[in-house]
Amino acid sequence: MKLINFFFLIFLIQITNISADQKKTFIEWKKEFKNLALNNDISEKTFDMVMSNVKFLPKVIEYDRYQPEFYEDTNTYVSKRTSSNKVQKGINFYNQNTKLINDVQKKYKIEKELLISLMGIETNYGTYVGKMDILSSLSTLSFDQRRSSFFTNELLILLKLIDQNMIDYKTLYGSWAGAFGYFQFMPSTIKNYAIDYNQDNYIDLKNPNDSYASAGNYLNNMGWKKNSHCFYKISLSDNIPTKYLNVSAKKIVNKKKLKFFKKFILNYDDLDFVDKNTNVAIITPDKDIIPDAETLNPAFIVFDNYEIILKWNRSLRFALAVCTLKEKIKNEL
Repeated sequence: MKLINFFFLIFLIQITNISADQKKTFIEWKKEFKNLALNNDISEKTFDMVMSNVKFLPKVIEYDRYQPEFYEDTNTYVSKRTSSNKVQKGINFYNQNTKLINDVQKKYKIEKELLISLMGIETNYGTYVGKMDILSSLSTLSFDQRRSSFFTNELLILLKLIDQNMIDYKTLYGSWAGAFGYFQFMPSTIKNYAIDYNQDNYIDLKNPNDSYASAGNYLNNMGWKKNSHCFYKISLSDNIPTKYLNVSAKKIVNKKKLKFFKKFILNYDDLDFVDKNTNVAIITPDKDIIPDAETLNPAFIVFDNYEIILKWNRSLRFALAVCTLKEKIKNEL
């Protein structure tokens, strides 16, 4: 048996052995959490109605600790998520929602192809939004100690939204980590950026109107610059110091004016379309993920808009896929 499979088997045995005790303790947590919710101005009526069927979900802890990773290289990852089929589905979505999409683009100054791309990659244009009971997922992660503070806050926000009749708790099925709707918003994102676009006094993020406009509002507030660059693939010389190579999405560092990197970029002449005083960074997304990956290949220069996508999802390859699909859809519209 491979070593990694052995440790995963041990983990599953541990999960089985402790889940019963966790469920007992979870009941006590729920009692304590009720006091916290009431102290945060959530009505007892709402709490009892919404939380009565909430359960501890061992599977959520498993996902949080040992998520199955598919270590695809960047080219494979991006290609799968930007296929011709994905592009065509995006065009179909646009044709079915043309007025909405054009209105949102005009109001929030976000290119329609960007929002279509994000929706396509997040939930395949709303056809897969997740099936997990979000209230139980957030409760399980709030009860758990690893990131309890973050998920407790998210759960309190969600209960408050329900208490204010902004969200129907019966519709709350999504990702294991509590993300919801066509664009996979967390509760805090819903609170800060979601919009009742069709003005029916209800935010429905599984409806094109509210979800699409909410995503436009979110990107606008994050600082997306319409019609600006996202990334460009480059070839690097061997003498570039590794400190200039970003391998993590947590924080992009060592940004410099493009002209500073001239001596390190072999295809620098391809970048004539960019102002050479523009601040850019270099990413090498495979190095810390793919076994035996080349240090300098693939490599990309990235711009401010790329970092906006990272605020949406902290993944170097996710942002590359979004911007790639965006351009492909743009070419077809």
